[in-house]
Amino acid sequence: MQDLADFHHPISDLFPQPKSASDWDQYRLSAEQIEFFHENGYLAGVKLLDEKQIETLKKALDEVMDPKHPLHHLFHEFHSNESGDPNKVLFHSLGHWRIAEAFHDVIWNPAFRMVASQLLGDRAVRFWHDQLFCKPAHHGGNVAWHQDYSYWTRTIEMQHLTCWCGLDDATEENGCLQYVPGSHRWGLLEKPALAGEMDGLMQMMTEAQKADFKPVAIPLKAGYAAFHHPLLVHGSFANYSDRSRKAFVLNVFADGTISNTDEPLLEGVPVIRKGEKMEGKFFPLIFDPNDLES
Repeated sequence: MQDLADFHHPISDLFPQPKSASDWDQYRLSAEQIEFFHENGYLAGVKLLDEKQIETLKKALDEVMDPKHPLHHLFHEFHSNESGDPNKVLFHSLGHWRIAEAFHDVIWNPAFRMVASQLLGDRAVRFWHDQLFCKPAHHGGNVAWHQDYSYWTRTIEMQHLTCWCGLDDATEENGCLQYVPGSHRWGLLEKPALAGEMDGLMQMMTEAQKADFKPVAIPLKAGYAAFHHPLLVHGSFANYSDRSRKAFVLNVFADGTISNTDEPLLEGVPVIRKGEKMEGKFFPLIFDPNDLES
């Protein structure tokens, strides 16, 4: 068994790859969708997966969640329950693309790569890291209100993008994403505990920001994704329903992003010195619009 981060290309046929420039057109966003993203800080309802892909990824998820998996040591983080409260279980991990073929190849899903490039201004895109967020039925925990970039200031400049994709249907009852439209224009706030109290961010907000704090629920069918800006305030409530809520997240940044620390950027990753470009084994280039074949 091998660290799949060594492979900077798909290793299965789960996500068929376009053969020509025109083959990419089916994945392109409209001008209206891009405008909505820039105005509101998010874009939801983008289909990324078919039924076979969903089932393959769910099977892989069940396998990597087992702490006895032989490649478990390759995770950057692994929290069977990040909240620490058995009544509010939030499974959260980083690094499963190194372990499971399906999660490795989903990074090279053309539907994801094209949208990521467009929302980053038609830039070349590098992979940052992946995440799993799983809330079991009846006692699934919350994810507190936060901005992703508040946890990522070890990388600059801020030219990142997050993609959240459900493997179960996400509803208000089982703890779907909630976005605060327009909050990506608030600037950078301090970071709260991710699995802590839902409203921990409130103490870092101004009165004007509190007045504009009007969350919108983002229910999504399995296989559909929501993309959001690195400063968009978002979170998700606990799951007390009788249905689980499993999802994966792909985080990317525009090519040219550099390290802002002399510490490891992720656990188990060799140091990229402050000021040096983020590239190499763990931060592969996954899409360059200049490379589309004609």
